[in-house]
Amino acid sequence: MSAPAGMTVLPAGLAQVTLRRLIQYALLFALVVIAASGLSGLLDRLFTSGAVLASTDVAGLARSLAFTLIGGPLALLLWWFVWRRLDDEAERRSAGWGLYITAMYGVSLIIFTTSLLGMAASLIGRRDSDWAPALANAVVWAAIWAWHRWMWKHPRKPTVHLDDVRAVVGSVFGLLLGAGAGIAALSGLLDVAVRGFPLTVTVEPWWYPVLRSLVWAAGGTVVWWWHWFREGGRRFQTNLVDSIMIIVGVFAAGITALGGAGVVLFVFLRLAFDRDDPMNELLEPLAPAVAATLVGALVWRYHRTASIRRSPATMRASLLVTSAVALAASASGVGVVVNSLLAAAVSPLAGGATRTLLLGGISSLLVGGPVWWLAWNPRNQPQAAEAIPPGRRVYLIAFFGVSAVVALITLLVIGYRVFEFLLGDVTGGSLLDRIRAPFGLLVAAALVAGYHFALWRHDRALLAAAQPARKRTIEQLTLVMRQHADPEAVARGIAEATGGARVTVWLRADDGGPALPAAGADSVGAASQAPAETVGQVAAALDGVTAQHVLVLVGHGTLEVIPLHSPPK
Repeated sequence: MSAPAGMTVLPAGLAQVTLRRLIQYALLFALVVIAASGLSGLLDRLFTSGAVLASTDVAGLARSLAFTLIGGPLALLLWWFVWRRLDDEAERRSAGWGLYITAMYGVSLIIFTTSLLGMAASLIGRRDSDWAPALANAVVWAAIWAWHRWMWKHPRKPTVHLDDVRAVVGSVFGLLLGAGAGIAALSGLLDVAVRGFPLTVTVEPWWYPVLRSLVWAAGGTVVWWWHWFREGGRRFQTNLVDSIMIIVGVFAAGITALGGAGVVLFVFLRLAFDRDDPMNELLEPLAPAVAATLVGALVWRYHRTASIRRSPATMRASLLVTSAVALAASASGVGVVVNSLLAAAVSPLAGGATRTLLLGGISSLLVGGPVWWLAWNPRNQPQAAEAIPPGRRVYLIAFFGVSAVVALITLLVIGYRVFEFLLGDVTGGSLLDRIRAPFGLLVAAALVAGYHFALWRHDRALLAAAQPARKRTIEQLTLVMRQHADPEAVARGIAEATGGARVTVWLRADDGGPALPAAGADSVGAASQAPAETVGQVAAALDGVTAQHVLVLVGHGTLEVIPLHSPPK
């Protein structure tokens, strides 16, 4: 019995080896996790209960003992079996071993780091903190992390798969942890400087939360530095590292910085033009926004500089991503401004809410607009085909497509609101008040779609002008040929080669008929001829032929060109 088309059938031996590796590495992962859970439970009891291990939780102690005394030896036994097999290079190069090391390395790193930092932060200002479970988890999972790092870096049995993935996992985890905790620490410090001491100062000093956040920030920074510099994450010249740099270091950091800057400007505009709310409430979002702006800009600046040093493609990608983030902020600002202006036209008396909405749109536009102008540089667009960088047309098509979809959705929403207004109760507000929010988004999406579509057409015209012009010497061509796998591809190729002639393909019922006299160098090949070969031979035969209509006959080993004239009227 034959295998179905398109299905890859592995040899029996290879399939068995793959299945064996999958089972053993999955089982080893599960046993290590089970043993770690049991051992951490025993250490927790040892730290808190001293010699009295059982206390009142007999079921918990029984579970920890079972996991440790049964899962631990089984994990060691299976590991020893796997480790001996790694003398074979094929085992070391298998994807299963690389996936196991990567998964266990990442899990142990995250659990060990969060447990240790959580315990350290809990000791600040809290004498009755429950530090024992966190310390037990940190000790056990730190040992597992060190064990798997030793296997990763073993001199005789090194892991050759997914080295960059492990370095990227550690650096991204550390970067996100450090940046997030850094924003929290800086926000707490700035909030005290801007608004004074918080109400919780009567419970504990205000600097305790700041110090706890600093502990998390320092730990995340150390983890990032260790994997990015010490483990060589920045030296991997792979698409994964480049993509993570763009996604996390440029895109996410850019959103954080621009969002924070927009909120900062919004607070200042409200202080200048919209001070209806209490001062303490107006200043509440200022400190987190300033912290997000500073930390996000620092992370973005570092990865932006690092992308320039890596490759021109990475540098272009970072510029396009920065432009995309800034353009999204600017477009949302335009939509909010249009929304607020329509709201003012509908309800002139609702000045406070409308003014606040308008200031929010203006702040987003003022922050995103200059950044987009610097990143995209609309005054210096390509004026020749060779100046169009790779990826630019994909960026234009992507932005045009996304904005067109947004415009379509908002148009449907507007239509729904219009019909709802006409068919429903008219006491629910005016029509303009119902459609002002989607209409503002429609205006912004239409502007973005129109701009990028115009740039795409401009680039297409440049690319078309750069192609060598073909003079049309044949208006219509009829091709009579043998049975071919793809006659439409042949027709398209001949039409392009002849400068746009109208091509009609007829297939011979006699499959070529008897062999004609030899045609020399311009002869056509056998029946298995590829479309590109057929197009090339027909184009060569038509070189220098000028006629309104040409008949091309392809037979066994021959190609005949017959120019035709229109019959007299």
